[in-house]
Amino acid sequence: MFFVPFLIMLREGLEAALIVVLIASYLKKTGQQQWMKAVWLGVFSAAIACFGLGLFIEHTTGEFPQQQQELFEGIVAVVAVVMLTYMMFWMQNASKHIGKDIQTALDGAIGQQNGQAKALVFMVFLAVAREGLESVFFLIAAFSQDVGVMAPLGAVTGVVTAVIVGFVLYFGGIRLPLAAFFRWTAVFILFVAAGLAAGAIRAFHEAGLWNEYQDIAYHFGTIISTHSLFGTVLQGLLGYQEAPTDSEVFVYCLYLIPALVAFSVRALATKRVYPSHQ
Repeated sequence: MFFVPFLIMLREGLEAALIVVLIASYLKKTGQQQWMKAVWLGVFSAAIACFGLGLFIEHTTGEFPQQQQELFEGIVAVVAVVMLTYMMFWMQNASKHIGKDIQTALDGAIGQQNGQAKALVFMVFLAVAREGLESVFFLIAAFSQDVGVMAPLGAVTGVVTAVIVGFVLYFGGIRLPLAAFFRWTAVFILFVAAGLAAGAIRAFHEAGLWNEYQDIAYHFGTIISTHSLFGTVLQGLLGYQEAPTDSEVFVYCLYLIPALVAFSVRALATKRVYPSHQ
């Protein structure tokens, strides 16, 4: 399970990197580069806070009895689904005017009579921490389903790649097709979130909270086994299970179908409002 954490962290990292690049570029253009120390302080403070939160949650869950650990993993999966969904639709809505919003917030923070540095640090901290918190809950949910080294390796590789792309964008002035990247990864991540939702209902069953509709909906083990390479890839990418229960299939579809419809409707509305950007 390398690709899913890699892509999630690449996307999350790129969102955070784009915010920092926009702030840094604005400060550079307006001759206010003395505030860059405050920007970096906000970035590193958010990264340390998110990393510390992740370590704390990971450490404490290992001390739970099995049933409580399953309950916790189910709750974390639900939180990850909510945050991933929010991330998708927020980015879809904010992508057309995020630059202007950041410039307005920067003017407000720097324009204060007192505490300009504190205001700027806090603003950057919140912007980066929002992306980091989404990543923390997703990674905890993902790591609970995969105990190998590939998932952490994919996450670290995604973050490193996002940082490199951020530096290239800032110092090289290169324009990448980010709109297409975010659009297609958004659709993919909705499938990932659907798989997490199904995994949450499975965890709640193992915790003893949900025992309805536990009949096997279908068994595709002889066609695509999760022990095969292709089945493992499908399991990691789309939450595929070779023998899911009725409740898992229902929750998967209950989330995915409305989410895809809502995303498509909003995408079409955006095309009508911003035809020149497509």
